[in-house]
Amino acid sequence: EVQLVESGGGLVQPGGSLRLSCVASGFTLEKYDNNWVRQAPGKGLEWVAGISWTDGRPSYRVSVKGRFTISRDNAKNTLYLQMNNLKTEDTAVYYCATDPAGVNRGQGTQVTVSS
Repeated sequence: EVQLVESGGGLVQPGGSLRLSCVASGFTLEKYDNNWVRQAPGKGLEWVAGISWTDGRPSYRVSVKGRFTISRDNAKNTLYLQMNNLKTEDTAVYYCATDPAGVNRGQGTQVTVSS
């Protein structure tokens, strides 16, 4: 069974950090595009960061570049998103996905940035 399970979300103050994890089962992460997408309250899904399966290079949406880092541990078949200097506008449910649109995604983990 193909499955993506996210964890690591929580409540953090502005300027704080969180590290999200996504454990994949039933398939090998490195053979697919790896993405993080998010959905803020009342808004649609938006792409946050990704690793291309073709060259392994990371890419980021402009608003998170320099603050977020996407990485992968192939031995653990796990994808990560290190989020630093979090802002209130980063509040959302975060999903890992095998496509940038988030069609094939996990159940998500809530990130709330608030003072």
